[in-house]
Amino acid sequence: MRSIQRNPQAMSINSAIQVDLTGQVCADSMGSKIFSGFGGQIDFVRGASLSKDGRGVIALPSTAAGGSISRITTTLSDGAGVVTTRAHVHYIATEYGVVSLRGRSLRERTRDLIEIAHPDFREELNREAFEKLCLSLN
Repeated sequence: MRSIQRNPQAMSINSAIQVDLTGQVCADSMGSKIFSGFGGQIDFVRGASLSKDGRGVIALPSTAAGGSISRITTTLSDGAGVVTTRAHVHYIATEYGVVSLRGRSLRERTRDLIEIAHPDFREELNREAFEKLCLSLN
């Protein structure tokens, strides 16, 4: 991490299996089923974010399973591991845009992440944010 942060304008781009509406990143499991090791994702995210003018980005497609599952979810799947915490995530990108989560409240994070979720899942995510997370986004 320190080697990365010494480079000005360092940018890390990592992927994820799932991101919840608070910004927690799961990159190593599908629920409790381990998919891969998480490697050094957190080291690269932290190193880039501590670099002068650096940025750590988590990039993922908005859906999985042929568009039938949203990869931006209200909460992570049961048993899913948090590889990168919400405190360390700065940017999340899908094909619908990029949001900056740094310094944002849970309400702001939720609203912004729903905006870059696949349009087919936005209404459901809004409803679940209210019902499960007790967040009114209006």
